[in-house]
Amino acid sequence: MKEKTLRIVLPVIAVLLFLIGWSAYVRTSEVSAFVLPAPEQILLALSDMIADPDLWYHTRVTMTEAVAGFGIAVGLGITLGFVMARVPPVEWAAKPFIVLMQLIPKIALAPLFVLWFGFGLESKIVIAAALAFFPVFSNALQAFKSVDPGDRDVMTMLQANPWQRFVMLDLPRALPVVLTGTEVAVVMAMIGAIVGEFIGGSEGLGYLAVMHLQNLAVPQLFAVIVVLTLVGLALYAVISQLRRWLTPWHVSVIG
Repeated sequence: MKEKTLRIVLPVIAVLLFLIGWSAYVRTSEVSAFVLPAPEQILLALSDMIADPDLWYHTRVTMTEAVAGFGIAVGLGITLGFVMARVPPVEWAAKPFIVLMQLIPKIALAPLFVLWFGFGLESKIVIAAALAFFPVFSNALQAFKSVDPGDRDVMTMLQANPWQRFVMLDLPRALPVVLTGTEVAVVMAMIGAIVGEFIGGSEGLGYLAVMHLQNLAVPQLFAVIVVLTLVGLALYAVISQLRRWLTPWHVSVIG
């Protein structure tokens, strides 16, 4: 119980100390609010924005883009990872191409996605999926390839069909590693959605941030960044909790 309490209390204390130091620096160094507003100004701007229904609309748009892109990345990543792990020629043919595509900066491709898929939700979802795909795929490929051959022999002796092998052996063995990849992927999906809104959006939190920047409303800009951080933390917490529910036996959960 003491350890659990410390895990909650210590981060709170660290954040409070950071905010106190930030406020003291702004006041003592006389930094312009156009460069770095005080935490109190940001909190005031945030409280005003929370009362505005537009904030919740833009938040919903960004979450829709990020979650949809994340879902596509998870589906494709797990499917391709499993197929390549079980059919080596497919891995030999496709993996170099996938790695090569991953080496291309997605930020540079974002304008092309906007050009190809338009300025609506579709382009942002594609960008989010592109950024989130590789962590899921790489973890899934490694996880499915790491299933013990002895366990596979047991399933063969039991005359298990392919679906039974997947549900009873492959998926449970691979799930902890795959879910670890999804924790990274959900953050990347959020980044992808925001990048898409920066480049060609008319709604969403990324668009809202650009709008406040153009108006030189710096406290409001920081308030949007706070909202983005909270949304990202919420999505990460959901995936982290899902990992705990689905793999309660794994050492990363027990520890």
